[in-house]
Amino acid sequence: MGFGVFIHRTDSIYDDSPAEQYQFPRQYLRRVEACVGDWIIYYEPSKVNDTRGYFAMAKVQQVIPDPAAPGMYLALIEPGTYLDFINPVPFNGADGLVERGLLNDEGRISGRAQSAVRPLSPADLNRIIDLAFDANELVLPRVDEIGGGFQEEQAPFQLEQSRDRVSYIGSRIVRDRIFRRIVLRAYDERCAITGLKLINGGGRAEVSAAHIRPVEANGPDVINNGIALSGTAHWMFDRGLISLSDDLEILISRQVNDLDSVHGFINKTRRALSPSRLSQRPHPRFLQWHREHCFKQ
Repeated sequence: MGFGVFIHRTDSIYDDSPAEQYQFPRQYLRRVEACVGDWIIYYEPSKVNDTRGYFAMAKVQQVIPDPAAPGMYLALIEPGTYLDFINPVPFNGADGLVERGLLNDEGRISGRAQSAVRPLSPADLNRIIDLAFDANELVLPRVDEIGGGFQEEQAPFQLEQSRDRVSYIGSRIVRDRIFRRIVLRAYDERCAITGLKLINGGGRAEVSAAHIRPVEANGPDVINNGIALSGTAHWMFDRGLISLSDDLEILISRQVNDLDSVHGFINKTRRALSPSRLSQRPHPRFLQWHREHCFKQ
């Protein structure tokens, strides 16, 4: 097992769904198989407009031949492990190249940087994680708090420390905090249904990060399965009294007993607000699940 970097772009020609599967050709099979049972980092190349750089992490569960595409394979992502970064990490940071394993003996970027799948050292993984998550909010422990110190020369020990660290980040309580930060930032801390942005006396937004397809129903912690909702809107959404069409029209259940009040409650456009970035907007497959399994028509 080992860590890896998987290159993914929003306009990919491959059948990718980062929270579920990653499609790749045979030439990368051995590299991907080396990541089975371990964590990978998703990277969006710099050639993409408004690139996110290193933007998410996930755990590879298994590799199978793609039944729909001869010569292609699928890396299946372990359910519930995908997690967007709070802070996408650029390829080149303030201290230079973030993924330093790409440097050759002369200190230049090697051809490995062009590989769609490549191994990632524990040191590089930790560097990316430090930049991706806000340590000031205690989202993640320092490396030297896990088992007695970070020792570069002890590779097996270093590897296990890194696995402990990403497992901590993958715990439910930490994932919920990260998911809230990401969703609320995407919606500018504004309820998508009412359009209101309410901040309490402590400076905290009175809005929550709701999963469109719930975690209990295998809904992933991916930004386009999230939506910012105020308390009442969240309650109605979870109970199927309101839902959304694929183009974000707000749907109201016939079982609502005070229709006039609900019409006055939702924003005047009758459409949910959405993030400006296309990749962050609610995905139709999650909205469809909510309409089919939760919405009371």
